[in-house]
Amino acid sequence: MKRDWYNETGKTGMLCVKRLALPVSPYQSRGISLALSVSMLALAFAWAPSATAQPCPELPGARKVESDRYVLYYRTKPEKVAVSQHFAVEMVVCPKDGLPAPESVRVDGFMPEHNHGMNYKAVVKPAGGGRYDAAGLMFHMPGRWDFIFEIRAAGKTDRVTSTVVLQ
Repeated sequence: MKRDWYNETGKTGMLCVKRLALPVSPYQSRGISLALSVSMLALAFAWAPSATAQPCPELPGARKVESDRYVLYYRTKPEKVAVSQHFAVEMVVCPKDGLPAPESVRVDGFMPEHNHGMNYKAVVKPAGGGRYDAAGLMFHMPGRWDFIFEIRAAGKTDRVTSTVVLQ
């Protein structure tokens, strides 16, 4: 047996659940819709991967530098950088809680005592999973060099540095 309710305009309202027709008032149907919407939203957040749930990929033997928004691990290939020899840099960039992944990453070298940079520009390519590979770097003279890492995301650039000394 099916029962109907009528609102003030004379329209009938019915809610079907598992093929059963149940009588509901206009206020009950709004409440059920709201409850279903809230439940679906809660489930979406519960199943969505969070930024903190994703661990930062390991990079054995890496040095760590960080900004307010990102943690960057890097290591050189070869491990010991020699004067006037090309080398590469492997990097892993991890956003801190809830921040977006980087749009781009750059690396450069600068010699503060002489106020100049490298003679070569590094080419950085994403390697997937927060990893980046930079090639074409060369420190052309001995002394103190600063690696300058730039991490670009959401219209902002974070710059972090790390110092190495070449003999």
